[in-house]
Amino acid sequence: MINLSTKRKEIDTILVLDFGSQYTQLIARRVRESNVYSEILPWDIDEDKIKSMSPKGIILSGGPDSVTNTYTPRVPKIVFELNIPILGICYGMQTLAEQMGGQVISADQKEFGYVELKINNESVLFSDLQKSLNVWMSHGDQVQDLPDDFELVASTETAPIAAMQHNSKPIYALQFHPEVTHTEDGKVVLDNFIFKVCNASKDWKMDDLISNRIDEIKKQVKDNKVLLGLSGGVDSSVTAALLHQAIGNKLVCVFVDNGLLRKGEAEEVMETFKENMNLNVIKSDSEEVFLRHLKGIHDPEQKRKIIGRTFIDVFDTEATKLKDIHFLAQGTIYPDVIESSGSESKEARVIKSHHNVGGLPDEMKMELVEPLRDLFKDEVRKMGVELGLAPEMLNRHPFPGPGLGVRILGEITKEKTSILKEADHIFIQELIKADLYNKVSQAFAVYLPIKSVGVVGDERRYAEVIGLRAVETVDFMTARWAHLPYEFLEHVSNRIVNEIEEVSRVVYDISSKPPATIEWE
Repeated sequence: MINLSTKRKEIDTILVLDFGSQYTQLIARRVRESNVYSEILPWDIDEDKIKSMSPKGIILSGGPDSVTNTYTPRVPKIVFELNIPILGICYGMQTLAEQMGGQVISADQKEFGYVELKINNESVLFSDLQKSLNVWMSHGDQVQDLPDDFELVASTETAPIAAMQHNSKPIYALQFHPEVTHTEDGKVVLDNFIFKVCNASKDWKMDDLISNRIDEIKKQVKDNKVLLGLSGGVDSSVTAALLHQAIGNKLVCVFVDNGLLRKGEAEEVMETFKENMNLNVIKSDSEEVFLRHLKGIHDPEQKRKIIGRTFIDVFDTEATKLKDIHFLAQGTIYPDVIESSGSESKEARVIKSHHNVGGLPDEMKMELVEPLRDLFKDEVRKMGVELGLAPEMLNRHPFPGPGLGVRILGEITKEKTSILKEADHIFIQELIKADLYNKVSQAFAVYLPIKSVGVVGDERRYAEVIGLRAVETVDFMTARWAHLPYEFLEHVSNRIVNEIEEVSRVVYDISSKPPATIEWE
């Protein structure tokens, strides 16, 4: 595996220490959007790891814990010993204040959402900004007494100390979240820290990154062959294109068609990679195998596990037919690593498991190649553009790993899959035609486990119900149901019911996240 920590020494890095905030990844993304490399590590990482990175600055994220409790996360001692700029955000501010001699209390009035921030004193963080800003708060604790040698910078109506700074050291802290889009001029505040305090260089650029990755792959792989499981998704597609540029026909791709892909997707994958890009792609037609294993299964989590297990079995079967394969490539991206606690936390806080994080089974005698392991999804898409992949492929809406398996509620059968593929295709086709596809973040059809009476011509029809789902979101952590025009929804509904005789009714999902999730299963 490519050693990222060694590789990163050559460029300026802003380190984000994670205290468990839902916005931690957003902080790192905002830094990278300013063309500066950022990496996330858990707060309890080995201190030698922090030291070895030689970061230009450290940002302490928010988190769900309360500093007022006895055993909660604290800033590692090495952070203060490095004498580099520090920015604490939300919980990061509170633990910073507590550890440096201030006092934190549980607030009588908790702040969630927009508040007006009044800037009381000059600070480089707020240079070139107005004296009041609308910012996004999310906290129950607040700093009551400033630590020694700190001064007040800004306040809100209910938080007298909403921003503070050290009198002589480059240490700053904010009670609000500058990384979220809700905060007015939040990016300017972060940029002021990155460039005016940390003096970081803008050396995280996509064209340089691609050439560096190609060199790294060549050095790691040498003259050996690499095997890649190609799904047709953004991550595996960009991985394939990058590896192809680096090692050409030494890349062997296996595409498992499980029958749970969107209509025409299997053909598109083969056309794009085998015919247009001339990649060495082996297609495994495995629909019958997957359907056989899924027969009689209704539980969503069980379906997910069966689909994942069956994929690995089919892939392994194809891999054993090949000779002299020494490396396995995976389209692992940075959020996968973080969410699976692949970032070496002592507490190993796992949000969710990913099949492509955490190494290989002992029986697979291959080394891993993961050229996207430190990239966010938007960076992967940018790399895909530079590598010449079609925008239609890169900008497609997210598609779950188990595919239509989690969009068919109840048992999965070939008949249900065929019906859903047609309905989903009509919905997406019409969104594109109406210039609405890129205005929503994700859209799809769902096969519901109910039947409904309908009338077609002079006959009553007792048939299936299809649900339509479309959402608008920035980060997929929260999402609003898309307010699509009534006339559009009517047109889509008419097409689905008229063209698919097994369907009698179409409904539109108007649930937001939270409380609902984006997918139905």
